Amino acid sequence: MRVLWTANTINLLLDPCLIFGLGPFPRLGVTGAAVSTLTGRSLGVLMQLYLLFRGNARVRVRANQMRLDLKVFGRLVRLSLAAILQFIIAHTSWIGLVRIVSAFGAAAIAGYTIAIRIVVFAILPSYGLSNAAATLVGQNLGARQPERAATSVWRTGLYNMLFLGAVGVVFVLFAEPIIGLFTRDPGVFPLAVACLRIVSFGNVAYAYGMVMLQAFNGAGDTLTPTIVNFFGFWLLEVPLAYWLAMRIQLHATGVYYAIPIAEAAMAVAGIILFRNGRWQRQTV
Repeated sequence: MRVLWTANTINLLLDPCLIFGLGPFPRLGVTGAAVSTLTGRSLGVLMQLYLLFRGNARVRVRANQMRLDLKVFGRLVRLSLAAILQFIIAHTSWIGLVRIVSAFGAAAIAGYTIAIRIVVFAILPSYGLSNAAATLVGQNLGARQPERAATSVWRTGLYNMLFLGAVGVVFVLFAEPIIGLFTRDPGVFPLAVACLRIVSFGNVAYAYGMVMLQAFNGAGDTLTPTIVNFFGFWLLEVPLAYWLAMRIQLHATGVYYAIPIAEAAMAVAGIILFRNGRWQRQTV
């Protein structure tokens, strides 16, 4: 957390300086934003390396430990490939949705982008809870306490549901003033409001879905969430968005509806697979 705070603070401070050319800094425009991001993240990595090699952090790396262990390396590759696919599948599906929304003009893209950015920002704490669930699963399975691992996942899912459910209620009730903070364009405003409200109806599903899928990752079963992501995003969400938007003629609103429907289906699949219990027998 300290590293992220440092890296992002540097990024935020450099952004206006390099974009607008404040003080001794050159005026780089949009390129300045890219340079700021690169600088902030690079300094963050250097800070991480310093903390790892300094020797008094919780995690220590010593020079005599820097050697290639092919067995461990092979296990890391095996686990990471499926995890990489998870992110590729999820992020490319969002690109697919943008492609469908773009058919309805710049206003539709702007409204969709504003609403989704707000949603993504609001659910950041939920990603933290989900990662905590993954850590608890791995820790308890390592301690041969699968029952405690399952309890921690269900409890985290409940806490996440309460949080995101409350956020969803706020977004549904106050979508107009929230969107009004970002735009009053008469073409963009109603589309952004509709997107924020419709997507927020799926908050409870997002809450349980992300916790369940991260729990599999914590157990070392990275293949199961990859399969769920592929079916949920590319075989359900994107085709459904196209069908609702183009065939049913709901236009951009059809894309909005496809998001909570697909996320709910993925959450149900995650819960069913988690209750099956095969993740408890995973060997890393």
